Amino acid sequence: MKSTFIYKDIVETCDYLKDQGINKPQIGIILGTGLGKLINEIEIEKEVDYADIPYFPVSTVESHKGKLIYGKLAGKQVLAMQGRFHYYEGYSMQQVTLPIRVMKLLGVKTLLISNAAGAVNLDYKKGSLMLIDDHINQLPENPLTGANMKEMGVRFPDMSQPYNFELNKTLRQVASAENVILHEGVYVSVPGPNLETRAEYRYLRSLGADAVGMSTVPEVIVANHIGLPCAAISVLTDECDPDNLHPVSLQEILDIAATAEEGLIKVFKKVCEKL
Repeated sequence: MKSTFIYKDIVETCDYLKDQGINKPQIGIILGTGLGKLINEIEIEKEVDYADIPYFPVSTVESHKGKLIYGKLAGKQVLAMQGRFHYYEGYSMQQVTLPIRVMKLLGVKTLLISNAAGAVNLDYKKGSLMLIDDHINQLPENPLTGANMKEMGVRFPDMSQPYNFELNKTLRQVASAENVILHEGVYVSVPGPNLETRAEYRYLRSLGADAVGMSTVPEVIVANHIGLPCAAISVLTDECDPDNLHPVSLQEILDIAATAEEGLIKVFKKVCEKL
């Protein structure tokens, strides 16, 4: 499996998906850990397994289904990733972010991202949602390292507003109208797959992080590189209090994500309607 790509590889992947009937999706959606029920709201026209898509990695995490879902949501044509890729799975950053470039070439105009994260800000409780306003990248590699894919973006993309201002404004308005509590803050991305130590949570808090996770930032970097407006919401699945830290299992994280997902679905669905 290739770990780096050139422009013609992306085009080849797009051509395959077009041949499968995926035609000019308007909105791209990435569904994070335990957050796959939005698929039930989509009028599905086509499902494609990642394993069948040229150059795509496959999801190795049990809670990530590994399918591209194409169809209508709130009257809009969407392309949803039911499961994403992570650096900790052993994939290169180019592999992790390949779907974002593919979405752009297929015609996607807006990208909505979700993830499961731990609440470093102790005012934010598990089971609530957090709109990401900014991020801190603690990952050891960057998806733009290497020769610049000049067909898709500039060598040094600006990151002064990585999460689209107008899109975040719409998300806030929708959450308020739907009576969904939506905190706002800074997300820090770490390599994983282990959760953090007490000292690491203190360190991340000192950096200014409100939530910590193992994804999203690579996809957002590439979205900014290729000029694709994006926004992201974290579902806060555990409280990272270093003075009262208890072991947490994947099943607990999935259970909390499932509880909070109803609000996320309301917000994403309504935002799609407004776009």
